[in-house]
Amino acid sequence: MDTTKLVENTFHIYIPVFMIQKIHSPKNIQIIGNEIALLWHDDREDYFNMEILRACSPSAENMGEVDILGNIHGGQVNKEFPGVTVLDWEIVGSYAIRFVFSDGHKTGLYSYKFLQKLSDAVSENNNS
Repeated sequence: MDTTKLVENTFHIYIPVFMIQKIHSPKNIQIIGNEIALLWHDDREDYFNMEILRACSPSAENMGEVDILGNIHGGQVNKEFPGVTVLDWEIVGSYAIRFVFSDGHKTGLYSYKFLQKLSDAVSENNNS
């Protein structure tokens, strides 16, 4: 799968604070093969290939930082992470998960809303 388009699309997922609805932390998180499986409180299930999850990390280290003029500074040129796996994760506050990847990356905070939108984008990309 070409993750470049997916990464570019997920970078632009901006959600105004006033539009954020409370999403509860996942009821269950599991590693199944090369995927992370999330079971949400509304019984929604999302599955993320670990390489795609790494490529779509919302961290400044991965995506770069946007200045006031909309220019992106920094970020990784490499958007493919073959063989990268998730080693561990932790729940951050009441809004996100921090994954620890086998390549040492661990600075991305994946908000629950971001994860659900990423899952929708992956599904849409797979269906097109």
